[in-house]
Amino acid sequence: MDPASEPQQISKKNINRLKIIAILLTIAGLALFAYFVYAVGFSEIYDGVTRFGVAGFAVILTIYFLRICARAYAWKLSVFEPYHLRLRDTVPAVMIGEALSSTIPLGILVSGTSKAVAVRKRVPLVVGLSSVATENLFYSFVTGIFLVLGALTLIRSFAIDEGVELTINLLIAALMILMILGVIMVIRQWHFASESLEWLYQKGFLRRLLENGRLDVRLFENFIYGFYRRYPNRFVPICLLQALYHCLGIAEVWYILSRISDSYPSLLNAFLLESVSRLITILFKLIPFMIGVDEAGAQFVGQTVGMAAGVGVTIAIIRKGRILFWTAVGMVLIVKRGLTVGEIARESRAQRPKYRHQSDRNSEDNDSQD
Repeated sequence: MDPASEPQQISKKNINRLKIIAILLTIAGLALFAYFVYAVGFSEIYDGVTRFGVAGFAVILTIYFLRICARAYAWKLSVFEPYHLRLRDTVPAVMIGEALSSTIPLGILVSGTSKAVAVRKRVPLVVGLSSVATENLFYSFVTGIFLVLGALTLIRSFAIDEGVELTINLLIAALMILMILGVIMVIRQWHFASESLEWLYQKGFLRRLLENGRLDVRLFENFIYGFYRRYPNRFVPICLLQALYHCLGIAEVWYILSRISDSYPSLLNAFLLESVSRLITILFKLIPFMIGVDEAGAQFVGQTVGMAAGVGVTIAIIRKGRILFWTAVGMVLIVKRGLTVGEIARESRAQRPKYRHQSDRNSEDNDSQD
């Protein structure tokens, strides 16, 4: 076997395994979705959607567009000089990435690359990929804080099963450790994660997985450290934009509750529903549109906080309509620009070596500046 082709074959095997897992999870999600519709009752869900109305749907479409703009602006701020992107570049690109991420089982693997490909006429593909990676790291950090706050609020404010409470506490501890460690690593500029993976690789552990994985982790470390050195004043604005993204999500849930509930909605309930929805989005990204699992999470929160039966499921279904609309817009943009999933995947593989080389060069340049 050609040594150069071995990593590609391993990658193909991993992707095929992910495809199988994604298909099985999608089937399970469809079954779960059918169960919740049956358990709640189609007529009750239909009444809730009808009560929400076309005007209500237009409002949540607008709110989600603002969320897209928030992440698009955060991405704009994540681009290294002398290159720059405009909002009219990043907003359509984010829509394209979200469309691919939502519709295909392995969309999470190509959504970031698709954003960079969508703006390749404005900046080199390597620059687009690095800026997307940087923005994603900020998003992950702020999302971690959001999830911790949601989990703490849930277990401190409501009575839940002891087993569920233990699981949530473990999740909180893990997230807090990762976030604290991440902040320390950025400030001190430690290559702790990549060095640990390199040590495991040299010792013979998980060699196939770490063949490329350890290099990708090193890549992300170099990008975020380089960005921290050159643009420390951008950290707070980018984090605030990511926080705005989540706050708009809470506003969306609150607005839906205000349209379909008989009583005045609680902001706390909207916060909990959005935080659980965000967690499900992260855990079950392989399932297109989070079919079934999103309804399950919303129903769990609804029952925990004492909402009327079926409200949680109705919220999840209404939000799915919003996802479908913006996914359709993203698909139109993909067709208009002549992009295909195959092309995006090929670009990602072709640029990976250049991507790493550029990362190492940026790191060396930053070291020389110090």
